[in-house]
Amino acid sequence: LDQFFKVVDRARTEIRRQSEWFNDFTLTDVVGLTSRFTVAQFLAREGFSERFKNQKPIAITEFLYPLLQAYDSVMVEADVEFGGTDQRFNLLVGRDLQGMMGQPPQQCLLVPILPGTDGVRKMSKSLDNYIGVDEPPTEMYGKTMSLPDELIATYFELLTDVPDAEVASIKASIEPGTTNPMELKKRLARTLVAMFHDEQAADAAQASFERTVQEGHAPSDLPDVVLPPVGARKQKRLSGFLAEIGLAPSGGEAKRLIEQHAVSLDGMILESNVTLDALSKGVLKVGKRQFVRLVEP
Repeated sequence: LDQFFKVVDRARTEIRRQSEWFNDFTLTDVVGLTSRFTVAQFLAREGFSERFKNQKPIAITEFLYPLLQAYDSVMVEADVEFGGTDQRFNLLVGRDLQGMMGQPPQQCLLVPILPGTDGVRKMSKSLDNYIGVDEPPTEMYGKTMSLPDELIATYFELLTDVPDAEVASIKASIEPGTTNPMELKKRLARTLVAMFHDEQAADAAQASFERTVQEGHAPSDLPDVVLPPVGARKQKRLSGFLAEIGLAPSGGEAKRLIEQHAVSLDGMILESNVTLDALSKGVLKVGKRQFVRLVEP
C-alpha cells in the first residue's frame, strides 16, 4: 500500500480486503458463481481459444480466476475497474457478473502494457526487469538510464505528463538519430525520480549517476560491509558473499556478473569466483551502480 499511495491520494481512498467476502465463501458459493457462465463464453477469450485449438492444456483454475476477480467488482460495487490490456477479458467478466446481480455494469479502463527494462517482456518484479516506485532515487535513476533507446518515447508517454505532441517530437528525434538518447534518458530518469521522490532527490540521483557511471568514480557516502573473520573466508566464495550482502539477487546471478567482469575491487577486475581469503579491504563495485566499502572485522 505504501507504493500504491505514492500514486493515489490516501485521504480519499477506501481500502477493502477480499477476506471480507471470501473468508466465508463456501463450495456452494463457488458452484453458484460458475453456473452463471458457460465454457463456451470462456473459450471465446483469445488466449483460451488458441490453446484449445492447438490442444494445449487449460487448467480449471484459469477459469476460476476471472470469476473470483469479477466477484470482487460485485462486492465493492465498482463503477470503474482499471487494468492492463491483457486483463480485458477479466474486466468484462466483472461487468457481466454485475449486470447479472442487478448492479450497473462497471466501466473498464484499459491501459497499455509497460515493457520492462529489458525492452522485451512486460515489466514484472518476478522477471527482475522492473523499476520500483519505492526504490531509492539513485536506483530508480540508474535503472531508467539502462532502458533501450527505443523505449524512451514509450516511457515518456505512459509514465509522465509530457504532452502528446512533445512525446511525438521525442520519438521522431530518436529515430533519425538527431538527438542524443543519453540526454533524453537523463530527462526521463530525472522526471520519474522527481515524481516519486522530489526535485532535490532527482538532482542528487543525477549527480550520483554522472559521477559513478559516466565518470567512473565511487560515491562519497559508501556503506561499509564487514568481511567475515579471516579463518572463515576460505569457506565462502565471492558469488555467495555478493548475494549475502544484497549486491546480487542470487549466487548464480553473482557468478554471472563475475564472469562478465562486472565485479572489481579498488578498480581491479575480479576475474574468477574466488574465495574471500583472496580479498582485502577496499571499494567493491558490482555492475555499474553498486558500491560498498569492505572493512576488516
